[in-house]
This record gives sequence, structure tokens and C-alpha cells, in this order.
Amino acid sequence: MNKKALIAMSGGVDSSVAACLMKEKGYDCIGATMKLFQNEETCVSDEHSCCSLEDVEDARSVAYALGMPYYVFNFSDRFREAVIDRFVDDYENGRTPNPCIDCNRHLKFEKLFQRARELSCDYVVTGHYARIEYEESSGRYLLKKAADQTKDQSYVLYSLTQDQLAHVQFPLGGMTKNEVREVAEAHGFVNAKKAESQDICFVQNGKYHDFIAEYTGKEYPEGDFVDTKGNVLGRHKGIIRYTVGQRKGLGIAFGEPMYVLRIDPAANTVVLGTNDELFTDTVTARGINLISRENLREPMRVKAKVRYRHREQWATAVQTDEDTLQVVFDEPQRAITAGQALVLYDGDIVVGGGTIISGME
Repeated sequence: MNKKALIAMSGGVDSSVAACLMKEKGYDCIGATMKLFQNEETCVSDEHSCCSLEDVEDARSVAYALGMPYYVFNFSDRFREAVIDRFVDDYENGRTPNPCIDCNRHLKFEKLFQRARELSCDYVVTGHYARIEYEESSGRYLLKKAADQTKDQSYVLYSLTQDQLAHVQFPLGGMTKNEVREVAEAHGFVNAKKAESQDICFVQNGKYHDFIAEYTGKEYPEGDFVDTKGNVLGRHKGIIRYTVGQRKGLGIAFGEPMYVLRIDPAANTVVLGTNDELFTDTVTARGINLISRENLREPMRVKAKVRYRHREQWATAVQTDEDTLQVVFDEPQRAITAGQALVLYDGDIVVGGGTIISGME
């Protein structure tokens, strides 16, 4: 009997080609699209939504072309709780979240996993650009960077557990985007030339503060911009409008460029300083997940990233307790931001990671 795979199909070209490749390998495949939110609840128009009717129809078209059963699963309640509400809470508390990581953790590799088991599937398959290998010597599954470094998505997958890695496949891990599109075109998929989706599916035009205000119905009060000594420099328009490292949009002029250093929700203040003051060499993370090893009780030389677009840098990492990592970089890094993910690498292997709780102190 062939093994079964549940394919997470967003309607995009990547997940469509992932489905095609699994079919060609002989798996019995089922296509599934996750309905993550109601557009009217998030103030996003259909054409900007990953849950749009067009996306569902594109996914359905590819699934039927491949002879696969196809389902749409409504996970909107879990998405609202685990992703949108957390996104809002982070901004309200001076943090800057990465909702794509939360979506992977709680939707693709939690809710979809549960549904896969109900359907007696052996694997969950997605269109992520990353690789999974089993290491005989350690008896552990390893998460590795994609062959195409420009498309690598291992950073947003650091929360995968050993059990999940044993039941996940990333068929695109060894491919380039051009190769993926060539496969889609060769099979006549309707989405072969479809543009990339926006980073945050439920926020339109990148205006996070507008989304939060509309979603919560709250008014976020003005407060003081202050310097590191507490001197008042001007007035801000609500802390949800700012993030560490921000320069533009402050609405006040200074004799030299000023940047957001910290946000203090309790005092409703935004601390400003110079670019030099944005640099620090130490970062602490909690909510950790380790992949390539069971623990980091002994200091380990790694390369570390503190946000998705950050160029990884040499550092020393150590696990200070059951759920805390501390990393000291060889060179100070700019704008380390609470709420973002700290991800550690040993070459192209993901060691593990966690959520940053402090950096800019």
C-alpha cells in the first residue's frame, strides 16, 4: 500500500509543485487549503488575502489536475487565537512579532497535523524551501537550509519538533524558484506564473497599526518620546506605531538622526537614541526548541540570526535553564528586537531557536 501525504495547498506555485512531486514519487496525496480568517473580520479585501476565493480555486484546480481529493479546512478560530491575537498583544506590549512563525507552529504543524492523522496520512507536505535529513549517529532528524540560499525558509521553521520532522516533507528543498516554475509550466498549472504572496496575509498594505486599531476597536493614546535619561523629546501617536530600529515616521526633527531604542508600554513612552545606541552583543530568548541536539548546556559556537532578513553572525550560545537561551555575538548587532525569533545555525543545520525577550536594554 502506498504511503499517504496531506499537501498544504495555498493556491501558490510552490505548494502546487510540492503536490506534483509527491504524486510522481508514488504517494497517495490529498490536497488541503486552510481557511485562516474571514476577510470581513480582518478588513482585508479578497484580492489581498491568502484565503481568497481565487487562491482556493487555484489550489482546487491543481489538485483535480493531479487526480487528488481536495478539502478546505476552516481553522479560523485557532488562527485568530494563536496568530492574530498574539500579533496584536505583541504590538500592544512593545514587541515586534513574526506571525508567519506562529502560523507554522500552530496551524500548519499543529492543526493540519491533527487533520492528517484523522485522514490516516503518513506525512504533511508543504512548499517551504528547506530540507530534512535523518542523522544516524545522533538518531535525530535535522532541519537544514534550502539548496537555494536566496529562498531558504529554515528560519521560520525552527519550532519543528522531532516527531513533526519525522512526518514532514519539503519537496522543494533542493530546488530553485525557477526550477519550480518550470515544473508548474510543464504541467500547465494555472498558477505557474502567479506572483509571490505578501508577507503577512491578514494585514493590508503593511499598515500594522491601522489593522490593529480596526481589529480591536481601541484608541491607542499618545505619549512621550524620551531619551535614555528620561528627558521628553516630543509626543508619539501610540506605541503600536513603532518598532525598535525605526527612524522614519517619528514626526519630529532632531539635529541628528534618531531611532527607536525601546518601547515602554507601562509608561506609554518610546525611547529614542542614536544609531550607535542600537547595537548590543547579547540577546536572550525563551520558548526555545532545539533540533540538532537535546540541549545546549555547554557553550556552542554558532551563527545566529535575530530576524528573517538578518545576515547570520558568529556567536556563542548557551542554554541557561530549561527554556532560556543566551547568545553573545562576536560583534554587536543592530536593533535586536523582542518578539522576533533568534535562530541558531551550525553550518547549514538549524540547531534551534526561541523568541527574543531582550536585546535592546
